Amino acid sequence: MANYVRSIYIPRKLMGRRLFLRFRGVQSVATLFVNNSYVATHRGGFTSFTVEITDKIRYDVENYLRVVVSNAMREDLLPLSSDLDLTAGIYRDVELIVTPRNMISLSHYGSEGVFVVQKSVDENFVSGVVKCYLSASITPQTAVTARIIDHNGGEVDARTVRLAKHPASDPVEIPFEISNPELWSPKTPTMYRVEVTLADDKGSDMVVVETGFRSIAIDDDNRLLINNKPYAVRGVNLAHDRMGYGMAITPESLCEDYAMICDMGANAIRSLSGPHSRVLYDWCDRDGVLVWVDMPFTRSEISFSDFCYYPTPEFRDNGLEQLTEIIAQNYNHPSIIMWGLFSLVWQRGDSLVDYVRLLNTEAHKLDASRLTVGCSNADGEINTITDAVVLRQNVGWFKGAPEDVAVWCRQLAENKMWSSYSFGVCYGEEGMIGHNVESVERAQRGTRQLPTRRQTAMHESYWSIIDTMGRFWGVWLNNMFDYASARRPYGLNSSGMVGYDHQTKKDAYHFYRTVWNESKPTLHISESAWQRRRDTLQHFNIYSSVGLPALLVNGDSVVVRNIARGIYRADSVVVNGRAIIEAVDSTGCHRHRIDIHCGDMM
Repeated sequence: MANYVRSIYIPRKLMGRRLFLRFRGVQSVATLFVNNSYVATHRGGFTSFTVEITDKIRYDVENYLRVVVSNAMREDLLPLSSDLDLTAGIYRDVELIVTPRNMISLSHYGSEGVFVVQKSVDENFVSGVVKCYLSASITPQTAVTARIIDHNGGEVDARTVRLAKHPASDPVEIPFEISNPELWSPKTPTMYRVEVTLADDKGSDMVVVETGFRSIAIDDDNRLLINNKPYAVRGVNLAHDRMGYGMAITPESLCEDYAMICDMGANAIRSLSGPHSRVLYDWCDRDGVLVWVDMPFTRSEISFSDFCYYPTPEFRDNGLEQLTEIIAQNYNHPSIIMWGLFSLVWQRGDSLVDYVRLLNTEAHKLDASRLTVGCSNADGEINTITDAVVLRQNVGWFKGAPEDVAVWCRQLAENKMWSSYSFGVCYGEEGMIGHNVESVERAQRGTRQLPTRRQTAMHESYWSIIDTMGRFWGVWLNNMFDYASARRPYGLNSSGMVGYDHQTKKDAYHFYRTVWNESKPTLHISESAWQRRRDTLQHFNIYSSVGLPALLVNGDSVVVRNIARGIYRADSVVVNGRAIIEAVDSTGCHRHRIDIHCGDMM
């Protein structure tokens, strides 16, 4: 538990206005006091909450704010179990907001109070309602106006609703219609500006949101459709952690992470265990990157004895509350295409199937425009509830061989029961930077040796098979970056494509950049960090998106052959002592050089 204390001066000229504090993220339970008077408690570490403090404030003097924060695990708060270290505290911005007396509500589950609800979407016509929550005294003069403005600044719809007889507790719904709309899609991420104004004889209040219009579905061939057009999803799981920051990731650092995700060629991001800062989704809206946002109903895959579900009213209600907040606060982002309801949950003991059904029903009631999804590593009824399911797979890590994923893909295609499911796949295992081995062997449970060479071999094998055999609506890599996990050896989950420093790119990163990034060339010799090697007989893998490369060993050319899409290999290369290995494309424009030493290690 920790206490955050600060003072704030409020001038008398603000008397008659309303004052709110908006917390963008506090992990996990926050209780606010103003001038030693209790104001509110919020339970949930990934969502915003907004609290009115008008009646607690004294003017022209210092006011004292205290936030008592706890991140202790408790049975009435999701998640009960997590592989990610949930570092505690006020880890996102806090804002003081001043509003008129009559206002568009800031208290509707931490949202902006305005929701652009699409009901019909196609290339010829879009219709729906702008739903607006108010905190106002309704008079005969009260009116709400909604204007929709396209990206060129032109007004495409504007309507006003008079509220003389409107129940004050009900949201205002203003219909809209747009002919010949520019739909949002990954290739054309067109945004519209929506201005909502509440006005009466005493003044006005305005809220502005941006949104886009698109349809989302999965067809009978298990393809994701955006505006009825198939789209191949290549996604990465993104945790909430960065070395030196914990969960308190700055927008500048998040921007670096986002740029690296896009550079690798991923076109989708999964917000693991809960939503990220809204600025990430603003970038995804702008660039056409698809997003899957989880709620924190999850379990650590390391500690198999962990419970993730308590069949109590308190647990149920907290999960519903967090789901509602996640949807309300992120509703207007067109890049978000699905809400994640569970991840790797443990099904022993009390059945959680009914609870997942409840979450699914509630998600569809709150948002009929998006899909629901779960990430599952189990069989059974839980895979049939959400609109889509992503199957977590790791054959060939502790048993079998990575090539066994081909058998699994074939079984999914041939099994009549699975053919009715909308399934994607998620895979990935650990590889520690600096762990080098001469030969790749299957991992053993409890091992502390996690060579990146084994991780790379798994990804190369999996992708080459899934790319040709799989019929998945989406492929998700687990994970983009290593993250802190106290339950694991070395205190890290090292399954990332990039190390915990968010700078050091593993071979898997370069491999996926080769096969996923169609706009930037890649030429990379794998295992470049493995500089001192015991054997004098070596093989070299080269990742190339620029065709068959030449490989030079101390200036001498060796034979290179293509073994899979984007992968080229030189076998049985004799290297005795120090050697400079260089890959060059046919034009000479792209090169990659490494310096190694083989043989005598003294």
